[in-house]
Amino acid sequence: MATYHEDQERIEGLKAWWGQYGTMITIVLAVALATVGANKAWNYYQLQQSQQAADLYELLKQVQTSEDAAKINDAAQLLMEGYASSGYASRAALIAALADIQAGNYPRAIKNLQWVIDHAKETELHDVARLRMSGILLDEGKYDEAMRILNAGHGEAFAGLYLDRKGDIQVAAQKISEARLSYQAAIDKLSKSNNYYNIVQMKLDALGESE
Repeated sequence: MATYHEDQERIEGLKAWWGQYGTMITIVLAVALATVGANKAWNYYQLQQSQQAADLYELLKQVQTSEDAAKINDAAQLLMEGYASSGYASRAALIAALADIQAGNYPRAIKNLQWVIDHAKETELHDVARLRMSGILLDEGKYDEAMRILNAGHGEAFAGLYLDRKGDIQVAAQKISEARLSYQAAIDKLSKSNNYYNIVQMKLDALGESE
């Protein structure tokens, strides 16, 4: 059984230990508790941001039915400026770009598509943006620039579509032999069950036999 003297020594030893390490332990515990609180606060903030972005995207989809490119762009900008890191923002930029293309506002369409390339986290959206941008440049007769965009790289799922677009550009630039190769390569990449397969085949057939 411990004597009073032994108990007193233990108490004094504990006091000395706490005097040396107590402040550090208090700080560590405080930081740990603050971190838990901060994580909860951050998760709540993220949830709120996601919900607000979703609500704005639904608003954009409603505005899209108006087919008014200016209004669509205004709605898209709310997402692009306020929620740039969300997946909704990149999709909003694609919607705005499509409205611009339909309205013939190519400079703004390219600006919106470039925003997708610069900000989207999903590489598939980069592929869509580059494909649409190359179509605009093709219509504008900027063949070299259009090809440069397509040569920037893409996912395998887009290989057939990219090769087909290259064929279109080469036909417009009167590079028929190169276009045949691109269309044939596109056909090789596309599945026969893909409706676009027959369209590319018709393009190739329309060029006739190589000389």
